Amino acid sequence: MGEIKYVATELNPFILFSDNHLLAVNKPAGLLTQDSGTGLRNLEDWAREWVRVDKNKEGNVFLNAVHRIDKAVSGCVLFARTSKALRRLNEDIRQRNCQKIYHALVEGIPKTSSAELTHWLAHEHHRAEVCKGEDQGAQRAVLRYKTLKQIRNLSLLKVDLETGRYHQIRVQLASIGLPIAGDEKYGATVLSENQGIALHHASLRITHPTTRVPITIKAPYPESSRWWRQV
Repeated sequence: MGEIKYVATELNPFILFSDNHLLAVNKPAGLLTQDSGTGLRNLEDWAREWVRVDKNKEGNVFLNAVHRIDKAVSGCVLFARTSKALRRLNEDIRQRNCQKIYHALVEGIPKTSSAELTHWLAHEHHRAEVCKGEDQGAQRAVLRYKTLKQIRNLSLLKVDLETGRYHQIRVQLASIGLPIAGDEKYGATVLSENQGIALHHASLRITHPTTRVPITIKAPYPESSRWWRQV
């Protein structure tokens, strides 16, 4: 396999926020957030090349993802451009001093227009499962959803993610009979689109690591997706 070439300017339409400490990018579905050891294209290496070119940096460029979203998911990914910013943001996330809002197009109609879901989850073999709290590896998972609209047999949900477990939104919604469109792994009958599912990280609220001023970064829906064009 040849070396992957990243064209910095091609990332320009996906840049959501940039300063000397942070870079936020609207990740397309089907693209890894970070290098997985498979040699596939990933957003972090692409963003690092963007910083190198845009900021005229020589040598190695420090850039590290503060959080990750699944390959099949689109939306906001935040990177730290300094080690100090990374440490502070990681601590804020541990302290839950942030808010992550996702939008999900799910199959079916929720029994209640809004609810809080709490489950215990475990995962192995690239899949999460609902389990009991006393099971080995069980982690508590909490989210809140609100129905925004119905689109034929699909429902658009706003999801406020309290915890960040592996495949959390995907398995929790599927467990109440609302699989995300395209998410065949968790029971969807609507087929996936370009390796993507209808789950989008729409908004991230953080405290800036140096100014300590709250900022909210919003990511528009991907224009190329047939799912999001109908919303």
